[in-house]
Amino acid sequence: MTRKIRTRIAPSPTGFLHLGTARTALFSWAFARHFGGDFILRIEDTDEARSTQEAVDQIIAAMKWLELEYDEGPFYQMQRIDRYREVIASMLEAGTAYRCYCTPAELDEMREAQRARGEKPRYDGRWRPEPGKRLPAVPEGVAPVIRFRNPIEGDVTWDDMVKGPITINNRELDDLIIARPSSEPGGIGTPTYNFCVVVDDLDMQITHVIRGDDHVNNTPRQINILRALGAELPVYGHTPMILGPDGDKLSKRHGAVSVLQYEEDGYLPAAMINYLSRLGWSHGDDEVYTREQLIAWFDGQHLAKSPAQWDAAKLNWVNGQYMKAAADDTLAPLLAAQLARRGVQVQAGEHLARVCGLFKDRCATTVELADWAMMYFTDITPRGEDLEAHVTEAVKPALATLAAALEGVEWNKPAIAAAIKQTLTTHGLKMPVLAHAVRVLVCGRAQTPSLDAVLELFSREIAMKRLHSF
Repeated sequence: MTRKIRTRIAPSPTGFLHLGTARTALFSWAFARHFGGDFILRIEDTDEARSTQEAVDQIIAAMKWLELEYDEGPFYQMQRIDRYREVIASMLEAGTAYRCYCTPAELDEMREAQRARGEKPRYDGRWRPEPGKRLPAVPEGVAPVIRFRNPIEGDVTWDDMVKGPITINNRELDDLIIARPSSEPGGIGTPTYNFCVVVDDLDMQITHVIRGDDHVNNTPRQINILRALGAELPVYGHTPMILGPDGDKLSKRHGAVSVLQYEEDGYLPAAMINYLSRLGWSHGDDEVYTREQLIAWFDGQHLAKSPAQWDAAKLNWVNGQYMKAAADDTLAPLLAAQLARRGVQVQAGEHLARVCGLFKDRCATTVELADWAMMYFTDITPRGEDLEAHVTEAVKPALATLAAALEGVEWNKPAIAAAIKQTLTTHGLKMPVLAHAVRVLVCGRAQTPSLDAVLELFSREIAMKRLHSF
């Protein structure tokens, strides 16, 4: 291809940006970046009844969180209505579109008769102009739709990036409505989705359209409209849907939620990009790779023909790898945001970064990181069974000795470790016996990383208060 690569993502603002659309955006973005092309954001808001500004804001915020930066846009279809009507007017003049005065009742009657004959329900072309054909008299009081005059003969064939060659016979396609009825006599009403998409792709010089395979049936119609407009066709690629772990369509129970919900749930955008890219594409056996590697590898090849399956456990594993590799001061503001959601306001400074460094290897998400961090910033209540099991009469003398020793030491890990070691020697105890008791009292749980490292991050005042609570 000699043209500059230009791809697009075109979500409808009738709901949140979900995983399927996010993956489509990712593939389109990575493909454009690989070839040094442009990635465009369009907002397909012609469904005025269901489109909302809140959804628009959410889509843009989700793209920003995923760091899928776009080169142009966002473009809004409702701001381009005059352009669509201009193209439809030229098609009416050229004879590639026509007005259809069928009422809804007539269309219902038409389809019922076709079903009764065992035929596929479809528009029968009664208002389609043909040489020598007499059209019905224009009825009074009926605002017409405008239909595209689809070719009757021949096939529509394209070489799909994902599925390979696809051929649809034109006789399988009826004449698509490209504009709804107008309130003004002789006017052109609101153009329809399938038509707006075509004009947008034409005007924005889109070279590659990567989208879900639920759009396969739209493609031959859009190709025919592009040909009627004398346009160069883009390359199409239709990716299979993402299925839930049960093999059914992805549901809210399995992950079909707003992309931004994953931010709240503690996932890192780089990990989401990594995991989403593996749902329908692969680069050998590579599982964890950088954004830069993805761009270098994503040339449109190796897109899967079969549906991908969502695996929450695998996402957690990938996110855990990114958590381990992340710099502590990078995680600190993310942890601060998670704590703020719990009503705990903490500055993302050095102390919080050290908390991240101590616990991040144990966490799959920043939510889990916040679970650990809470003991430093809020009161704790040890479970009764933990107190009974670990804070026994046999260990209480050692707890008193340790508390006294810690009162006078420099508050750092080596000094704390030395006080613990001396207490164990004095009372002839094994480390787990004393350590579990201290953890339960100070941390509210019996298992933590190294005790001296955990204690160091508490203020001496809080640690002593909790240690004396037995």
